[in-house]
Order: sequence, then structure tokens, then C-alpha cells
Amino acid sequence: MKKWLYAAGLGLALATSTDAQAADKIAVVNVSSIFQQSPQRAVVAKQLENEFKGRATELQSMERDLQTKMQRLQRDGSTMKASERSSLEKSVMAQRETFSTKAQAFEQDNRRRQTEERNKILSRIQNAVKSVATKEGYDVVIDANAVAYASNAKDITADVLKQVK
Repeated sequence: MKKWLYAAGLGLALATSTDAQAADKIAVVNVSSIFQQSPQRAVVAKQLENEFKGRATELQSMERDLQTKMQRLQRDGSTMKASERSSLEKSVMAQRETFSTKAQAFEQDNRRRQTEERNKILSRIQNAVKSVATKEGYDVVIDANAVAYASNAKDITADVLKQVK
């Protein structure tokens, strides 16, 4: 997340570097701080938790069942009939494969949805930055995390945070 924000800020800084030489007003904004304090972030986290709760519960149940079967196989395997042990081993292998496939799909879907929602929030922050910069008359706004040092720069983070809320 931070790497993406740094890259975006650096890209913005590089893209506007020729304009910055002639710019009258430059401001900095801490996008990651705004993102962390954004009330939408908590709402989205709760939404995603509810969205994936059923699948997570199913995976946990599958994992417990699989562990139980594996423990039974390990504990009682030597005393079981060969056919019963073979059947249980096949069942464990098949269930492990199913669990692995479902867990991977769950992780991919969860990561994709988190990225989608994060990008929506970042887009909203970007629009707020543009709005504040336009209203205040700034020619260039640079992410504070992409700047090693900023002298005489106005930090508009608080103003943008007010607008995002």
C-alpha cells in the first residue's frame, strides 16, 4: 500500500517537475495519513468482512474437519484395516486439494475486492486534493511521502481530510 502511494507521489512529482520550476504555489499532502484516518476505510473494512464472512467460516470448518481426519489417521492409522486406512487417506487428500483450491480463490477474491475498495477511497482523496488545490490556488501538490525536504511548502493534509470526511 505504502509503496503504491510513494510511487504515485513520485510519479506526480516527476510529471510536474518541469511545471514546478515555474510554479508560484506548491503544497504537500500526506495521502497515506488521510487514507488511514478516512472514515470510509473502516466502513469498507466492515463491508468486506461481512461480504467474505460466509466463505471464511466455510473454510475454517473445512480446515477443522481436515485436521480431525488427519489426526485420526495419524493416531489410528496403524490399527485400521488397510482398506479403511486407504479410504481415509484418499478422503484426506481429496479434501486437502478442495480446501487448497477454495482457500486460494478466497484469498484472490478478497485481495481483489480490497484493491477495488482502496482505489475508490484513493480516487476520492485525489478528487479532494484537486478541489482543495484549485480552491487555494496551488499550482503543484506533492505527496509528502515522496518529498525528502519541503521548505516553504503549505501542508494541505488537514484541509483535504476535512473534505474527504
